[in-house]
Amino acid sequence: MSIETTPAETESALVLSDEEIFDAHVGGKLTISSTVPLNNKRDLSIAYTPGVAQVSRAIHANPGLARTHTWAERLVVVVSDGTAVLGLGDIGPSASLPVMEGKSALFKAFGDLDSIPLVLNTTNVDEIIETLVRLRPSFGAVNLEDISAPRCFELEERLIEALDCPVMHDDQHGTAVVVLAALTNAAKVTQRELEGLKVVVSGAGAAGIAVAEILLTAGVKDVVLLDSKGAINAGRADIAADPASKKAQMAQRSNPRNISGGPGEALLGADVFVGVSSSKLAEDHLKLMNQDAIVFALSNPDPEVLPEVAQKYAAVVATGRSDFPNQINNVLAFPGIFRGALDAGARRITPAMKLAAARAIAALAEEDLAADYIVPSPLDARVAPAVTAAVAAAAAE
Repeated sequence: MSIETTPAETESALVLSDEEIFDAHVGGKLTISSTVPLNNKRDLSIAYTPGVAQVSRAIHANPGLARTHTWAERLVVVVSDGTAVLGLGDIGPSASLPVMEGKSALFKAFGDLDSIPLVLNTTNVDEIIETLVRLRPSFGAVNLEDISAPRCFELEERLIEALDCPVMHDDQHGTAVVVLAALTNAAKVTQRELEGLKVVVSGAGAAGIAVAEILLTAGVKDVVLLDSKGAINAGRADIAADPASKKAQMAQRSNPRNISGGPGEALLGADVFVGVSSSKLAEDHLKLMNQDAIVFALSNPDPEVLPEVAQKYAAVVATGRSDFPNQINNVLAFPGIFRGALDAGARRITPAMKLAAARAIAALAEEDLAADYIVPSPLDARVAPAVTAAVAAAAAE
């Protein structure tokens, strides 16, 4: 299914009334429809009893038939506990449900995958895992969504081991994939090599750590992570005190120049700023970056720095918003990643599959590459099929 918009429609969509928004959500945004006719007794006998019994017997004898004769292996569950919803924070499962419904709608619109939201009234990692293990016969993949750090790291890692199906926390890896795609092309626009970039990532939560990890995997050698206490390095007392934490692990892999201090120290001589936190970026700090800098201010709805300010010092500027050029949006990645993994029958979504997704997204923008066009539009109908094919091929390898 493709979605098309005209420039006028895109522009008008930026002005939304409360009435329009609430009317669209009345009754929720999802429904279930049958794929078979139910118009007469013959239809009923095939879709339900007695005909369905033959299919159930066959699956009992050969469980592999569930993959082709039920929807389970094409169904993605969007799972949240409501602890880190958009920019709203810990608002609980019920308040998170409209967001998860929206995510399921995106899976259908962009990846042609059936999806249902599953919001859980627990924040206990063990209980979430137990719930999904018990429900495993009912779905084919798990998209974790809006779960707070650091629990999200443990939850994803343990679910990957517990379930024999693709599992991905989109807030981490969907963001990371699209950032890598955008940075690949931003480097070309500014005539740099990706591997030689000096990158500062502001925010060491779910998205920030995943962005740092994928950049390091892609060959970037100089990545500095910033949290509320400054640059992450192995010598920081709070990092050393918790050697098993994700931040401690990243301290061993990042910050090769052992920078300490805050954004002023980290951005001195940097080529790239990637913002995935609510922290603001001062204009004075932008002045410290190298010429033709690259600034990705991805916090929503308020970027770390407004594009009109960043453009005074940066050659390429991107945000997470649709009303500015270069929107870095997860919808470029997750529908195709899950579709490709399911098409390939993959048990896991691997780093190689994420890299393949990023390269596929970047390649779609190459022909018209410019400072204000480094990734395709989220509404570009070519994106999901290209990502699907790339991920499936990587899974096959």
